[in-house]
Amino acid sequence: MEKENEKANKKLKIYVADTDEKKTLANYFAASEKFELVGSSTNGHEVIEDCKNLKPDFLISEVLLSECDGFLVLESLKQSMQGECPKIIFISNLSHSGFVSKAIKEGASYFMVKPVSPQNLEMRIDELSKQTIQPDEKEEDLKQKQNEKQLDEKISNIFISIGIPAHIKGYQFLREAVKLAVEEPEIIGSITKRLYPAIAEKFETSSSKVERGMRHAIEVAWNRGKIENINTLFGLRIYSSNEKPTNGELIALIADKMLMEG
Repeated sequence: MEKENEKANKKLKIYVADTDEKKTLANYFAASEKFELVGSSTNGHEVIEDCKNLKPDFLISEVLLSECDGFLVLESLKQSMQGECPKIIFISNLSHSGFVSKAIKEGASYFMVKPVSPQNLEMRIDELSKQTIQPDEKEEDLKQKQNEKQLDEKISNIFISIGIPAHIKGYQFLREAVKLAVEEPEIIGSITKRLYPAIAEKFETSSSKVERGMRHAIEVAWNRGKIENINTLFGLRIYSSNEKPTNGELIALIADKMLMEG
């Protein structure tokens, strides 16, 4: 019992490789009672050596580092640290879907587009730190958990690409809606009667707030001018700057893409 309490109270070790001159993230984690900042650098080679020696739980890394970039850092740590490799969250101004896809494919746990607030980053770290494998889990349970994680990552990648920010409530509503539509495609035909209420129940809110939150998220994406990313994503010129998809249309499009990709 004492060991379990000690493990629960143990601070997560964070290493920050961010090019921000103000060192906003590093200072935030250094001042936190919940985390332990074990080091920081903007030099890719130094990041690799430090992580091998300090063994952080999480590496928060910019893609563009000096000497070698974040992707090379990720590849090197995966090969040299194997089971002890930290979970890596990329933060970058490079929001092109190709960078996001490459990061997740190479093994990054998450990709966040700058500017990144320390509070949102902390929330992502909390989510990822809970995704641990318990020794008594069955193989089918582990497979299901991995499939769910991959689906979450794919949906997050798409939302980042089309400009839906992770900090607004509509992001969470839309992500849950896509997951429900993938698991049960026919629910798209009953958005008002089934989809909205199911999401509202999970987030302890009302169906009307779910609907408004989703609509707001889509409006934010359009105001950011990421329409071309949507057209590129689906391989068709579906929308223009003067027309936005409805909540149901966007959910159905993304869910259908997930299903087609297996």
